[in-house]
Amino acid sequence: MTIVIFGGGGDLAHRKLLPALYNLHVDGLLPKDIAIVGVGRKAITDEAYREFAKDGIKRFSRRPVDEAAWQQFAPALFAATADIDGENALAPLGARLDIVEHERKVNGDRIYYLALPSSLFVPTVKQLEKARFVKRGDPAARLIVEKPIGTDLKSACAINDAIAEAFAEPQIYRIDHYLGKETVQNILVMRFANSIFEPLFNQKYVDHVQITVAEEEGVGTRAGYYEHAGALRDMVQNHMLQLLSLVAMEPPFSLDADVIRDEKLEILQSLRPLAGEAIDANVVRAQYDGYRGEAGVAPDSRTETFVALQVFVDNWRWSGVPFFLRTGKRLPSRASEISIQLKPVPPILFNTDPAKRLVPNVLAIRIQPDEGFSLGISCKRPGPQEDVAPVKMDFHYGEQFGQASSPEAYERLLLDVMHGDPTLFMRRDAVEAAWRWVMPVLERWAAQSDPLPTYPRSTWGPAEADRLIESTGRTWLPL
Repeated sequence: MTIVIFGGGGDLAHRKLLPALYNLHVDGLLPKDIAIVGVGRKAITDEAYREFAKDGIKRFSRRPVDEAAWQQFAPALFAATADIDGENALAPLGARLDIVEHERKVNGDRIYYLALPSSLFVPTVKQLEKARFVKRGDPAARLIVEKPIGTDLKSACAINDAIAEAFAEPQIYRIDHYLGKETVQNILVMRFANSIFEPLFNQKYVDHVQITVAEEEGVGTRAGYYEHAGALRDMVQNHMLQLLSLVAMEPPFSLDADVIRDEKLEILQSLRPLAGEAIDANVVRAQYDGYRGEAGVAPDSRTETFVALQVFVDNWRWSGVPFFLRTGKRLPSRASEISIQLKPVPPILFNTDPAKRLVPNVLAIRIQPDEGFSLGISCKRPGPQEDVAPVKMDFHYGEQFGQASSPEAYERLLLDVMHGDPTLFMRRDAVEAAWRWVMPVLERWAAQSDPLPTYPRSTWGPAEADRLIESTGRTWLPL
């Protein structure tokens, strides 16, 4: 097959895509007959593009460069030039692909990866259609688009409409790298392959759920993008709602991609709508100190770098159970974790002393950086007294299976596209359902002008986020 990367000379290709493809090659998972073509506006030689790829692999791959493996991988890399403006903009690219595919003896599927800003999705797809690179409904042509899909519901629908004119839904892979992480994939296995957990995942036993995605770094060089996105668009609308869906979904009757995606969609459609004053009561936003002084940030910016929400899934399984979501930049550490806290035991037997209440059981799923999960339980301390203490049953992927067996998210996702498996990719209806739910929040924020709360760097956000959860008698759990 041929993988055509529009934006092949960009940061995503350099840091993620080319290292991922190299690792798949080392693992023996790439087809022998493959061509990888990086497309950009600037003309460079194939040799220069291979050096660009090798630099990315050296700096960002999970494994060092092996010269023997590199000598086998490098000949599959090619550079091409294309401009999406003009009547026959992709004609030179078509001629270049013909030469490359003939040289590599490739006559199979083509995957078009749009490693581009979402504003370029539509014109690029229209040029692909105009140049007859694709045939709608032909599984041999597949399209990968990066999140975010649009900046609001209207733009997301417009992008989806335009893409649908050239590609049928089964040909479209909307990628969210969080869904390719090993621990995220393991959520379904943990829930539905172990009889100990699934009976507890409901309103009878679960007190509440916390989902935290914390970033230690600030906005960095991404101010141009982030100023128009913010934490709600950048993290909640896609990553965090997808994690919530996996935790809350009903058991699917099979592992068919659309069966699983149907169950996740049902959760998104069951989210309790937020409107008016309910938004102010259930959503907190803030900026880290110094954000407005970052390069590329407006001095009067109202873009949130932190958001916390209280969310409810109004279905039979989760009725009344609050889900607390928080994400932000410049927090104390980089960590992503899901915590399911079970209801406390009754205040009898070992839980009678109000000053020494037992710590509730918590199932914590660590997505990054220390992948694994732990279960907190109560245990008697050795000795003559009935002294009960919390302990953890802890599982670490690295210790159990070894680091080498844990591929990066993009490796798994690219391999799934090659196999034609869309399970870990977002379907159009799910993307639009997520946008539909967050739009009232974005619209209310747009109508407000009051100053945003701020929080010191290397703290867990503003005091308002603590008050949000503490008003329910709960606290944020330490990561």
